[in-house]
Amino acid sequence: MSGRDRSSRSRTWQGAFKAFAHEAGMLLDALLSPGRIIEEVEEMRALYQRANRIEATDPHRAAVLRWHASRVGLR
Repeated sequence: MSGRDRSSRSRTWQGAFKAFAHEAGMLLDALLSPGRIIEEVEEMRALYQRANRIEATDPHRAAVLRWHASRVGLR
């Protein structure tokens, strides 16, 4: 095995570990603050409901509301 192969494998493992640590941190945050998660879900639901109500009259605005709803948890 060449040094380049080992280096590449090492970076792969480091990247995987960083991703795992990030996801574990996000899970821990969610478990420690369930109220925030519930508020976000309620906000997303309200945005989707508004989008559904106005879909026939204003499809562009409905699409914008759905886009915003899809981004609520990413803040």
